[in-house]
Amino acid sequence: MTSWENTIERLRRTPVWQSLFRRGPARTNRTRSVAVFGNIFLHLLPVKVRDASLRVRATYYLGSITFFLFVILTVTGVLLMLYYHPAVPEAYQDMKDLRFVVSSGVFLRNLHRLAAQAMVVFVFWHMFHVFYRGGYKPPRQFNWVVGVGLLLLTLFLSYTGYLLPWDQLAFWAITVGTNIISYVPILGQPMRFLLLGGHGIGENALLRFYVLHIVILPLFAIILIAVHFWRVQKDGGITLREEHGRKEKD
Repeated sequence: MTSWENTIERLRRTPVWQSLFRRGPARTNRTRSVAVFGNIFLHLLPVKVRDASLRVRATYYLGSITFFLFVILTVTGVLLMLYYHPAVPEAYQDMKDLRFVVSSGVFLRNLHRLAAQAMVVFVFWHMFHVFYRGGYKPPRQFNWVVGVGLLLLTLFLSYTGYLLPWDQLAFWAITVGTNIISYVPILGQPMRFLLLGGHGIGENALLRFYVLHIVILPLFAIILIAVHFWRVQKDGGITLREEHGRKEKD
C-alpha cells in the first residue's frame, strides 16, 4: 500500500469523514447498493436493471422526456416570475414587455408554453404505452393510480396557467372552464367560487390561479413524481409484454 493510499485510509477513519459519508468505498455489489440507497440524488435509481428494460421499445423514454419537460417548465417558470406581477392590469402589460422589451423574452415565454403543451402530449403518450404494456396489472396498480394523478396534475397545471397572461383568450377560456365546473352536482358552485375567489373573474381569480400554478400544484407534482419513480423500482421496473407471455406459458 502506497503512502497516498495510507493517507486516504487514515482519512476514512477520522470522525469527520465517517460523519460525512458513513460508509466505505463502493467496491462490491453490497457496498454499491448502500452507496446508491444512501445518496439523495441516486436513491430513486435502481442498482441493477434488466437488459430488456433498457431497450428503446420498452419505454421509448417517455417518462424521462416528460420529467425533462417538467424541469424545463420549472426553470423557465422561475425566470418568468422575475418579470411577472399577478395583478390587474400589470399582468397583461408584463406579457407585452416580455414580447417587446425584455431581451429574449419571447423565446422564454414560448419555450415555457411549448414545453407545457409537449408535456401534455408526452404524458398521454406515456400512459397509452404503459397501458399497452400492461403496466396497470398487479403488482403495479398503485403506481398506475399515481400516474393517473400526475396526468390530472399536468392538465390542471396547463389550465391554471391559462389565466396568467390576462388576455382575451385567457379570460374566456377560464370563463368557459369554471362555468362547466359549476354544473357539477352539489359541489359545482362552491368549487367555482373557491377557484375564482368570488362570483366573477377578477384580480382574486388571477391571484388564486397564480398561487395554484406556481406553488400548490407543482408541490403535489414533485411529491407524486418522486413516489412514481420510487415505485417503478420497487415494482421491478417497466412491465414488458414478453415477460407476461413467458409467465402465462409457465
